[in-house]
Amino acid sequence: MHQNVGTNVFQQTAHSPSMFELSRRMGDQGRPLVDFCIPCNPYFPTPEMFATMAENLEHVLRFYPSDSAQIANELSRLLGLNPATIAMANGSTELITWMDHLWFTESVAIPVPTFGRWTDQPMETGKRVDMFLLREMDGFALNLEEYVRFIRARGSRVAVVCNPNNPDGGYLPRRDVIRFMDELADLDLVVVDESFIDFVDAERDPSVAMDAAIRPNVVVLKSLGKNFGLHGIRFGYLVANPALAGKMRKTLPKWNINSLAEMVVFMLREHGAEYRESLRLLARDRYSMGTLLSRLPDFTVFPSQGNFLLAKLGPGIDGTELRDHLINRHQVFIRECGNKLGMSNQFLRFVVRPQHDVARLVEGIHDYARPRWEGGGGQWEGQWEDELARRRNGERSA
Repeated sequence: MHQNVGTNVFQQTAHSPSMFELSRRMGDQGRPLVDFCIPCNPYFPTPEMFATMAENLEHVLRFYPSDSAQIANELSRLLGLNPATIAMANGSTELITWMDHLWFTESVAIPVPTFGRWTDQPMETGKRVDMFLLREMDGFALNLEEYVRFIRARGSRVAVVCNPNNPDGGYLPRRDVIRFMDELADLDLVVVDESFIDFVDAERDPSVAMDAAIRPNVVVLKSLGKNFGLHGIRFGYLVANPALAGKMRKTLPKWNINSLAEMVVFMLREHGAEYRESLRLLARDRYSMGTLLSRLPDFTVFPSQGNFLLAKLGPGIDGTELRDHLINRHQVFIRECGNKLGMSNQFLRFVVRPQHDVARLVEGIHDYARPRWEGGGGQWEGQWEDELARRRNGERSA
């Protein structure tokens, strides 16, 4: 039997509740939850890859994984990087934690809003966090020259930049990030979080990972879990010069990567083409979904190079109420950003999903806003019924 999700589940943490927690609270229900909250790649792994994983599940769970050095060697071959420049961990959050303990000695500068662990982790260990506010009037775009001046004025010893940024998907060109790294060569550390870089299509080679490997104080953070939508395998890695990467490897446990993550890494060599195609399809869906959401009354959608879109609701629309309506009435899970520093509950983040899922999302939004939007006349509603029907059937006819 379906049960409503209590609002307290969203107030227990600065992050979204897990799908496991939501499933337990919602109980048995007629249709499955559609997740527009947790960043994922709906096209990868492929069904065939999932079938292979399922066939080998008992073997994977029964035996120890290889040590991290062997997995790192395979990953470095895939990426074309020197294995001495890589350190792998049980999720990118583990690396953020250890970076804080190893290299954040006094203060860290970070633009906000952004991924919450970049501000929460150093504050939990007593560091000074210098927050550089990204302005809505600028579309949350990060001006690197202003950011550098802010870092100098505050005397920050570590600087972090997320590219693309979460939750807005703002992207900085590669040449600008390299200039930023070089201008701050005197800091203790410069961190470039590239957890969502694979989704960028604004330029061909957006990553600065190879550039970080030849610089004295730069670390680039990566997340395979976010790229593949396999958050449960907990797999992140960093790229840095051999001294920095080696120090992180020595700090981390020897068997810190689980067997399922290992299996995925060793499958990638044979499925590179499918992964590249998944990125192409996701970029297509990002454009289509952004166009559709931007046509909704009272919705402002920000440009994104991530696998998600940030939208602002018009005055008088409560994002918390909309979130609760969508999950309880339509089994659609979205990210309301009221607990993100630098934002309010008027901001919502939507993960990019295929057309038929987006149609269900828009149906739920329309259901919630019907009394407000119908005041504008019936022509709008008729047009949207036709549009939603087309999108529901879009993938079946494609």
